[in-house]
Amino acid sequence: MGSVGKPEVTAMEVPQAKNDIKQDIESRRLAVQKAFQLSSVLLLVCLVVAPTQGGPDDKPCSRVAKAAKDACGDQIEADFSIAIGKCNNLPISERDACRQQAQADKQDAREQCAEQFNARRDVCNTLGQTEYHPIINPAEFVDGITNPFFPLTPGTTLIYSGGGEVDTFTVTDKTQTILGVRCIVVHDVVAVNGEVIEDTLDRFAQDSKGNVWYFGEVSQEFENGELVSLEGSWRAGVNGAQPGIIMKADPRAGDVYRQEFLLNEAEDLAEVMALNGSAMVPAASCNNDCLVTREFTPLEPGTTANKYYARGIGVILEVDPSTGVRTELVQIIRP
Repeated sequence: MGSVGKPEVTAMEVPQAKNDIKQDIESRRLAVQKAFQLSSVLLLVCLVVAPTQGGPDDKPCSRVAKAAKDACGDQIEADFSIAIGKCNNLPISERDACRQQAQADKQDAREQCAEQFNARRDVCNTLGQTEYHPIINPAEFVDGITNPFFPLTPGTTLIYSGGGEVDTFTVTDKTQTILGVRCIVVHDVVAVNGEVIEDTLDRFAQDSKGNVWYFGEVSQEFENGELVSLEGSWRAGVNGAQPGIIMKADPRAGDVYRQEFLLNEAEDLAEVMALNGSAMVPAASCNNDCLVTREFTPLEPGTTANKYYARGIGVILEVDPSTGVRTELVQIIRP
């Protein structure tokens, strides 16, 4: 006799119930097995596609290049939105032309972003994937700069002329301490027809091996006597900026090195092309003993400058290989 409220189970229903339970258990087992297999595949994909930060597959240099590319793309969209907003504020008859120009500017900017990314990727392939973060120990730096290819004696002025510009490079007696290193301050002024268009204060220091390091600059650009830009200014240790080497103690053909680094602001590099260059300019000359470098930056892909360094002086000639324009040392004023 069955209990009140509970249905009776017949003898024929018992085997069927057991079979149903077995099928349910088997179904759950298969589901768990499939879930485990899927999770294993996903884990493998994660390990292959997204390596652990700092692991053997980590590529800091490429990650920096990709981050800069993403930021560039975001800035393009922001600039385009502002441009369209300005177009919408114009008379109706002018809006279409304005929008077309905004679209063209956007496309040009995209191409420049891609070129900069490719240039940074080339740098990574040349220098390697290791993050750029040189260790600076103030105890390893010396007073004065005596590197034969980049001597900086206070009171010395080098005057250059070329491309319609006059560049006056003066080694001051001022110093500034950056990252614990006492740096010599150089005042570099560029003028056109007597009007200053750029006024820069550079900071350099030499380590005990003879390498000359570049610790930063304050760069001011002028138009019609008014300050219009501080673009390119940086200081080592501030906002991620890192010092670079402006002249190696023992340069060798094929050497490539960073002269400065602040992402998207200061990314100049140099490659030693030869140690036996020759050049003749109004104030100096060299015969098979000039150091020749190619200087370039991912910020301006395709733009390079070839510089000739003479012992005991520094740069005596700069040539733009794309135009042939020469900037020559025309006068040396010594203390």
